[in-house]
Amino acid sequence: MENIVNDFTINIATANGTGSQSANLILLQSLFDMGVPVSGKNLFPSNISGLPTWYIIRLSDHGYQAPGNRTDVQVLVNPATWVEDLAALEPGTVVVWNENSKLPMDRDDVISYPIPMTKIARGINPKLAKLITNIVYVGALAEILGIEQSALESAVARQFKGKDSAIELNTNALNLGREYFRENLAKSDPYNVEAREIKTPQFFVEGNEAVALGALFGGAQLLSWYPITPSSSLAEGMINWIPKIRTNDDGEATCAVIQAEDELAAAGMVLGAGWAGARGMTATSGPGISLMQEFIGLAYFAEIPSVFWDVCRVGPSTGLPTRTQQSDITMLYEGSHGDTQHIVLFPGTVEECFEFGWRAFDYTERFQTPVFGMSDLDLGMNRWACAGFDYPSENMDRGKVVRERDVFEAFEEFGRYLDVDGDGIPYRTLPGSGMAPILYRGTGHNPMGVYSEKPHDYLQLMTRLRNKIDSARDQLPAPILREEAECEIGIIYLGSMENTIQEIDDILESTGLKVSQCRLRALPAHSEIEQFIERHETTIVLEINRDGQLYGILRKEIPIDLVPKLRSVAYSDGMPPRAQIYADMILESLKEGSQ
Repeated sequence: MENIVNDFTINIATANGTGSQSANLILLQSLFDMGVPVSGKNLFPSNISGLPTWYIIRLSDHGYQAPGNRTDVQVLVNPATWVEDLAALEPGTVVVWNENSKLPMDRDDVISYPIPMTKIARGINPKLAKLITNIVYVGALAEILGIEQSALESAVARQFKGKDSAIELNTNALNLGREYFRENLAKSDPYNVEAREIKTPQFFVEGNEAVALGALFGGAQLLSWYPITPSSSLAEGMINWIPKIRTNDDGEATCAVIQAEDELAAAGMVLGAGWAGARGMTATSGPGISLMQEFIGLAYFAEIPSVFWDVCRVGPSTGLPTRTQQSDITMLYEGSHGDTQHIVLFPGTVEECFEFGWRAFDYTERFQTPVFGMSDLDLGMNRWACAGFDYPSENMDRGKVVRERDVFEAFEEFGRYLDVDGDGIPYRTLPGSGMAPILYRGTGHNPMGVYSEKPHDYLQLMTRLRNKIDSARDQLPAPILREEAECEIGIIYLGSMENTIQEIDDILESTGLKVSQCRLRALPAHSEIEQFIERHETTIVLEINRDGQLYGILRKEIPIDLVPKLRSVAYSDGMPPRAQIYADMILESLKEGSQ
């Protein structure tokens, strides 16, 4: 029998609200503590508890983090999806199933491991049997795959830290699951786990929590928010960390948190903080950004520093609230009524989630304009291995703020929207300084901040705003380039596609196709993006949406003679990107282009 080590996918089918999340995280953490490159994807319902949920664990010594192209080990616990889950499996799949479910195992072409999970759980504690059942399958999987007992016990202790009775109960359930398989079944599958040397100490962190920490280290003074999946855990992360890292000598918090009555109010509070000279932010998702558009337009036109984090989900409308998509690129970059253009940051790793969490405040105050961070559910709500964060090493960039009387008096004439330095960025004063009226106008105004509807004043203002944002492009994070020498095909992508791109590249190379990679990290696009397109005969714009939103933006902004070099490969079904799907689409696009 073939021996397959650290290169397979486990799919666990359970029901929401049954405690399966704790069990799955114990399994994930155990593998991680053994040094096995592993990632987990939580596919949960957007409705009440009791509905189906799946947890996908990918083991890969290559470091692949996307869901695999097939399920190798299937755990069946949820009767509601039993028949469908079983029917979807390929021949040869390992099936670990709850023998007490009283549902048929009518596949004779799979490797079947029946475990009386419910019976074992009831024998431990009848009242908690529903929860304990999940730990039993973790123990059985550990025995089947060869997961170290010490790693399991460490993960249980971490998951239930400080709860000795829970640690004892769950350890007992794990042991009974292992024992049942060892005494009653024989291993007949090829899948095994082997420990790997841990060269660089790492830890697990969700993207949302990384942004939360980055924002706090970046000097966030106000978080105003309204709960919405999948961004709520970003706000909750800030709330949890404030008492630990953001209190003064008297134990008072130095960052205020307000749960607003709706998204409009949350956005208004962010603008109020920016007007007052404080660092304010909100966290939301696409529907929340839609509701905030009028305030976003005000912040752009009146030039108020403000930070908005959009953790994307699948739209439009309510869409698929608990699935992932790069769905809001166009809305963030061009959002609000009228001619607008915004700075948007696209983290692709949890390390960048942290870094952009604090850099967003420097950019919003330097350019006096709204700054958006765009993550998504996959990056934001799943756990990722992290080697550490890039902490701020310099003082905060507060931009052109006049704080001293002698500096203010040095201006021959002070105008809130006067472009003194020719970079499109005016100077501002703060409330309480006593130096000038604090003017932020959302209606037409001239460079002095005085109300005006004169055509020349409006044209001058809008031209300056466009030039200000355009000049930011090379001050924003530069793209990450991985180029092949004399390679004719390039791929431009962004955000969480980073966690799939290497597997895509390896699949393409196995067909004889070598490609260069360019991960865009901000809009407006850095000048290196245009240069990358110039250097390649064909450039694929790869993204997780239906309409090719980034492709459309780049087509509008690059020189017209480069447009024929661009091709769009856009796909979205709510799932985290699977490498084989995108690789096949790239090959098909190139084939069509050559005909």
